[in-house]
Amino acid sequence: MNVTLLVRYVAVAEELHFPRAAKALGIPLASLYSSIEKLESEVGTQLVVRDGANTRLTKAGTLFLETARAEIAAAPPPPPAKPVVPAGGKAKASKGKGRAPIVKGQPKPYKKRQSR
Repeated sequence: MNVTLLVRYVAVAEELHFPRAAKALGIPLASLYSSIEKLESEVGTQLVVRDGANTRLTKAGTLFLETARAEIAAAPPPPPAKPVVPAGGKAKASKGKGRAPIVKGQPKPYKKRQSR
């Protein structure tokens, strides 16, 4: 099972409130709903009951909570994030020699035409 789904399930089980759990995880609410539905389809039973304003765990959800916590604890830690390398290099200054493709072939504005 995906550890991310388990972490999201544990957050919902502890909060018993989807918007607060989504805010604590820092993810959109729709993503949290879809994650829980995906986990329920993998497990094969309903884990969370949503009755309008109330959210509660089913009996299977309560039993699965301990399993989820154990799997999260046994999972290897995530790899460290790669360090962000600041963009560097020299900026090239535009010297005004180029022209936009729309105005190619037209005289430059406010410039006299060359006479013979």
